[in-house]
Amino acid sequence: MSSLAIAEKHLQQKGYLDVEVDPTLDLFEEINRLKKEKNAIILAHYYQEPDIQDIADYIGDSLGLSQQAAATNADMIVFAGVHFMAETAKMLSPDKKVLLPDLKAGCSLADSCPPDVFRKFKEKYADHIVVSYINCTAELKTLTDICCTSTNALQIIESIPKDQPIIFAPDVNLGHYLVKKTGRDMVLWNGSCMVHEIFSNEKITKLMIRHPEAKFIAHPECEAHLLEKADFIGSTTGLLKYTIQSDADTFIVATEPGIIHQMQKSSPDKTFIPAPPNNTCACNECPHMKLNTLEKLYTAIKYEQPEINLPQWVIDEGRASIDRMLEISAKAGL
Repeated sequence: MSSLAIAEKHLQQKGYLDVEVDPTLDLFEEINRLKKEKNAIILAHYYQEPDIQDIADYIGDSLGLSQQAAATNADMIVFAGVHFMAETAKMLSPDKKVLLPDLKAGCSLADSCPPDVFRKFKEKYADHIVVSYINCTAELKTLTDICCTSTNALQIIESIPKDQPIIFAPDVNLGHYLVKKTGRDMVLWNGSCMVHEIFSNEKITKLMIRHPEAKFIAHPECEAHLLEKADFIGSTTGLLKYTIQSDADTFIVATEPGIIHQMQKSSPDKTFIPAPPNNTCACNECPHMKLNTLEKLYTAIKYEQPEINLPQWVIDEGRASIDRMLEISAKAGL
């Protein structure tokens, strides 16, 4: 059996290419060489480990990554993120090869809204249009009229006529935040992100008392009682921009701590404190995002596996919701 066949067998069993990587290799150098050789681009979410962020061609949140995936001229997209993000890239670039370093890099929020169950739920509200947070499966996007991200969710909701009833899925916390901001009485699917659900109110309160000068900033996927405390609420990109522009020099950050790498790079003289979770861990990392490693990124480009493939009907029916989102975002200047 060839080495590639052995690697593919491991891939089927484990969801990634479990092949030995020479520890003497300069992985940054090798990945950059392979990128040029294969006309590949690396897209990385802010929640990835620092080494992956540093080697990526583009780092961003869901909206920025979607826009970059749509615009790239590369032959290969290597998506250092989670499964639904790579699926979105494939929908927008069906003619390109899309790789995900670890196929098991899923998403607790996406998993909280199974498409077959949501389809039956949707049937109860035949006159409603569906707005889905982009953190959902490709198949759920086929049941969606307009996607949104945390960056553009407010603009998406406000673009819909006030007399048009809406189902919002799958994140109930973001849904409640949008209801409060817009006054719209939306039907909400009861899903959530594990990272943003386990922040400790008590520990955060103690941090705020210990650091009275600190600004408490939070992602809108957080629960309402935490958002009420926040000095600023925004997407990962919004949080990053706020820390750069703010006169404050200390921030308590309530989102996945991977974003702090970019915050520290952009504002090296400022202090960033990750908001603690309600468990014994010191931080609140997403276990799915952290499945991707520099070694897996290297083997993914080298062997061009694991590849993301979608049925043509999913691409055809799901892409319209993303295109509509990008169209509204462009009009809003986002």
